Amino acid sequence: MGLGFKSRRRWLFALFAVALASVALTACGSSSHPSTKRAAGFTVPPIDAPCQQVAAVLSDGPDPGADPVGYAQAQVLQLRLLKLSHSKLADAVDRLAWAYERFSASDGRAGTRAVNAAQNAVNVICPGAAN
Repeated sequence: MGLGFKSRRRWLFALFAVALASVALTACGSSSHPSTKRAAGFTVPPIDAPCQQVAAVLSDGPDPGADPVGYAQAQVLQLRLLKLSHSKLADAVDRLAWAYERFSASDGRAGTRAVNAAQNAVNVICPGAAN
């Protein structure tokens, strides 16, 4: 007993849908990002997630070019609310929050060097996060 044209077409469509879903699920499930990195013979845990958190906080708020004091004020609390497991990054973020607080408290007249130094410290650990 053979399949009719409509049955064959439905069967081919179902087979195609299953193959397409399988390819889509395989692509979503694979990850080329390693869970650890090797540097100078030491295994280093990934820092991508904490860096993304810091970058996300620093990308919010007023435009730093148009309103540097308002931008600094907006960042202080948000930076302090971050819970970072990477201790060097947490220290750099604390220094940046402190520098922004000093800068905004002086209405932009003091603390520029501290802000620049703290931004550089964050950028050393998370390139581009504090730009």
